[in-house]
Amino acid sequence: MHKVSDVDRLLIDIAAVDANLRDCQSAPPVLRAALADADETLAARFREGAPASELVPLRAQVVDQIITRLWHICLEEYAEEACLAAVGGYGRGELHPASDIDVMILIPESVPDQFNEAVSAFVTSLWDIGLEVGHSVRSIEDCKRQAADDITIATNLMESRPLAGNEKLFQAMQTATSPFQLWPGPAFFEAKWQEQQQRHERYHDTSYNLEPNIKESPGGLRDIHMVGWVAKRHFNAKTLHDLVHRGFLEEAEYDALMQGQYFLWDVRFALHLLAGRREDRLLFEYQTELAKQFGYQDADHTLGVEQFMQRYYRVIMQLNRLNELLLQLYQEAILYADIDERPELINKRFQIKRGFLEVTHRRVFTRYPFAMLELFLLIEQRPEIKGVRAATIRLLRQARNQIDDAFRADIRCRSLFMEILRQPQGLTHALRRMHHYGILSRYIPAFAQITGRMQYDLYHVYTVDTHTLMVVRNLRRLAIPKHQHEFPLLSRIYAQLPKPELLYLAGLFHDIAKGRGGDHSELGAEDTYAFCLQHGLSRYDCRLVAWLVRKHLLMSMTAQRRDISDPAVIDDFAQEMGDQTHLNYLYLLTVADIRATNPSLWNSWRGALLLELYRRTQRALRRGLGQPIEEETLVAQAQATARELLRTHGLHHMTVRSIWRHFTPEYFLRYSPQEVVWHTRAIHAAGDAAHEPLILVDEQGGRGGIEIFIYTRDQDNIFALAVAAIDRLNLDIQDARIITTANGYTVDSFLVLGENVTAEAIKQTLSEALKSTTGALTENTRPLPRRLRHFTTATEVDFAEDAKNSRTAMELITGDQPGLLARIGQIFATLNIRLQNAKIATIGERAEDVFFVTDQHNDPLSPAQQQELRAAVFAALNDEADLLRRGDGV
Repeated sequence: MHKVSDVDRLLIDIAAVDANLRDCQSAPPVLRAALADADETLAARFREGAPASELVPLRAQVVDQIITRLWHICLEEYAEEACLAAVGGYGRGELHPASDIDVMILIPESVPDQFNEAVSAFVTSLWDIGLEVGHSVRSIEDCKRQAADDITIATNLMESRPLAGNEKLFQAMQTATSPFQLWPGPAFFEAKWQEQQQRHERYHDTSYNLEPNIKESPGGLRDIHMVGWVAKRHFNAKTLHDLVHRGFLEEAEYDALMQGQYFLWDVRFALHLLAGRREDRLLFEYQTELAKQFGYQDADHTLGVEQFMQRYYRVIMQLNRLNELLLQLYQEAILYADIDERPELINKRFQIKRGFLEVTHRRVFTRYPFAMLELFLLIEQRPEIKGVRAATIRLLRQARNQIDDAFRADIRCRSLFMEILRQPQGLTHALRRMHHYGILSRYIPAFAQITGRMQYDLYHVYTVDTHTLMVVRNLRRLAIPKHQHEFPLLSRIYAQLPKPELLYLAGLFHDIAKGRGGDHSELGAEDTYAFCLQHGLSRYDCRLVAWLVRKHLLMSMTAQRRDISDPAVIDDFAQEMGDQTHLNYLYLLTVADIRATNPSLWNSWRGALLLELYRRTQRALRRGLGQPIEEETLVAQAQATARELLRTHGLHHMTVRSIWRHFTPEYFLRYSPQEVVWHTRAIHAAGDAAHEPLILVDEQGGRGGIEIFIYTRDQDNIFALAVAAIDRLNLDIQDARIITTANGYTVDSFLVLGENVTAEAIKQTLSEALKSTTGALTENTRPLPRRLRHFTTATEVDFAEDAKNSRTAMELITGDQPGLLARIGQIFATLNIRLQNAKIATIGERAEDVFFVTDQHNDPLSPAQQQELRAAVFAALNDEADLLRRGDGV
């Protein structure tokens, strides 16, 4: 391995460089070439296997050589009066391929104008060389004043080092900005801790987003910097290893900290080279290539990129744990060192001191292994506890290897775990702490397999373990009075549950089998049943929790993929539920699961859809299983309710009858009485103008979005024209209902989501599109969003017969793309296929839509027609996807 001190011999021919340096104007080309050669050599070494831990300081020394030579050339007689200093990461001697290079020019209190001109030429030359430079020019008084006002400037100055010039001036600056002059240790620590908390909040207090920031996310490089800053400021440590000598870190912890930093350095180094610029976000466009560079390959049940990202997430989890441990140790040493407080004894194993829970002696977890779970129960039961003492956390981490099969079989441990789940408060924090300290994955070994596991798609934005704990959090919030305004109905249902802990167990296990291959719901149900049985639950409760895990996707899939206005669909779903208790548990789990999958996934439409399914199923269960209500009865009930409402609006029953006489029974099944009233009144008001497209818009639609209603003469491409117009308004279609009347009119409804679009704009755009005499479809010009370009979803087209409704169901799975529905609608029009209904679902980067279609005679599609339709869809979507992915548009 090459040593860092070899910089002159290995990277720059200093003699050749110096021979060609003449003045400040001619220097940049020479130094730019030297820098480019050095960077190319560093990149080649990295690709050959040299670690970033060797190359990062080496690049800093290369830049030192270049900058100091330019300094002496450009400033000439002033070079020894001022001081050139490296600050920030460059001050630490750490430079990645595209890192910012921050320098400070420290000047005497007064300088001649010629000096300012020379500094300006120097900075301009740095940019001419190709260095991304951030610079400041300060006197000692400037440094002292600005550092006092800004903790970031104080931190940068603390990490500065002299490069060239007047070192006495530099030493005077260090003295003026030392802890004896400003930002003493306690104040510095509190300010930086608050700064870290705010930074973590910006990243939703989790590192496990799909595109994490290597530097700023929790557990990232900035957390390591934070540890070092406090060590330098308060303890005058020169290196992180000094923390071992001072008793803050054990040697194994120091090794883990450094190995974590070196891994992140490797990733960041590779990312800069791949992006060709400074980039600290692990964006989708880089993840797959980085995985290949680090040697990860696709396996049977997991992609190479998923393996790479799992390692990344596990590293930052460990770094986050070490950061928390050290900051708590700092807190005790810096803030509480002079506070002498007698501990409050809880029992012979635990006590509270200064608000923190701690063990009564170092051998507690060795003598009483069950105390590793008792600790979390006490945190729940004693809300006054602010946290766990750092020394106790360290003992807990050292003892967790004792959690084995014998530990899990201990009745005390099983009882403690169930008591943790049954506590009226603190469950979310207890489980998060158990996970953070590495206890949860020891107690439930299958949880270790999903820790840090990501799925390479846009639907699941968190790792499986983070998502799982968020599901439990969402369930727990339903029981907390201050959160009950969020989902009042769900909170009322929750209050009726006989055993809420069964719901938490289902949430904890619902994705436990992700990544094993096979159906994770079935595999997870087997794990769940065994765990519940081992923990003393009755066989009925065990079956209930296992059923919830097995069926945890059923309710959302039924609501989004099937026609829940169809009584047969509701009857089938009710049969699956069996009783109200199962329905209640599954409804709560489904909402919690969706909300924890993706912050943007939950919306009012999805909530309204699930609520409609819940209420329809509830009514079916009250009638009794196997006794579905007849369609005729449902239609009659809907019409009677609508007639009564219309009568209050002054519409005579004969007027209503004349409007309704052409409407099919399906219309009254698909629309609520309130919607029927809205439509009927508008059609009546239109009168003689009814031959024009009638377009209604309700911006506060009862189904959780903007409701668009279209009533016009039927023609083959109505659907294609309508969805193309909606797409041009940047509105996302969530649901479509297409019904044709007996007299040749079409009744189309769209539920859309979007912002900054008025009802008038929607009406005008749709009216112009539908009155188009040519009937031509305006081509989509919106580019494919950046995130979608990096995912390839193979197009799948499957058909199924909907014999009861005399139509064909076409299921389409493909990559989401602008104008998708418009293109499908155009295909239908071209092939003389009539769209009767549609269920639209966008799941991350995937479009999963179901279209209920017939031929032009309202009969199901023949096998030949299905094959023709499949071929047309494949041809159109695959061609368009290729164009969009290249960014060419259509």
